[in-house]
Amino acid sequence: MKNLKKHFVAAATVGFIGLTGIALGSQSNNTVSAAEVGGVITVNYTPGYGIAIWDSPQANHNYLGRKLNHGTAWKVFGKQVVNGKTWYNLGGNQWIDATYTVDGQVSQAPSAVDSVIKLAKQQLGKPYVWGGKGPSAFDCSGLMYYVFKNATGKNIGGYTVPQESAGKQVSINSLKPGDLVFWGSRGATYHVGLYIGNGQYLHAPAPGQGVKIQSLSSFTPSFGVRVL
Repeated sequence: MKNLKKHFVAAATVGFIGLTGIALGSQSNNTVSAAEVGGVITVNYTPGYGIAIWDSPQANHNYLGRKLNHGTAWKVFGKQVVNGKTWYNLGGNQWIDATYTVDGQVSQAPSAVDSVIKLAKQQLGKPYVWGGKGPSAFDCSGLMYYVFKNATGKNIGGYTVPQESAGKQVSINSLKPGDLVFWGSRGATYHVGLYIGNGQYLHAPAPGQGVKIQSLSSFTPSFGVRVL
């Protein structure tokens, strides 16, 4: 156990041990099925966020300053029930609330971001039509409306200005795949696209052009909005 503790704590400085990149849906509201000691649990919280690690399962516990990301899987070294709540020990004095986990390693599934980007890429080459919201033609905001609505069920609005409020504003330097990118000042934007990673965005540019992928450096956006 001493060696396991040493290995776990050392690994924590580089992001912990475990199986990363496992995507789930939204936060579970189901009753937790407690894992057995020596088994595996998967963090089921909110994509892009994580759950806190505490030094004890007791009420006077202290936050250790680290979190486990949603969708990552971890081995259980101990289990304790305090005031009716189950806690898992992940090695040493590192404890997490079992409420935000599911028992076992969850099979990899496409995330909401992956689904949005995949559907957006399926629209490549389709023509620009003013006011078009698909499925055969789009304008810039209509394309964003279509992919978010059909990939995630989320209605972000059908025009650029309402879409500005579909999530949290982020700087261009902080963009992540799946973010909306806007041109123009907030409240008066005139164009929108979808950031897909690697310095590229997908959009419906203008009449006479089909949906395409371009580099951010070719037409730098003003700001981004993180919807997912």
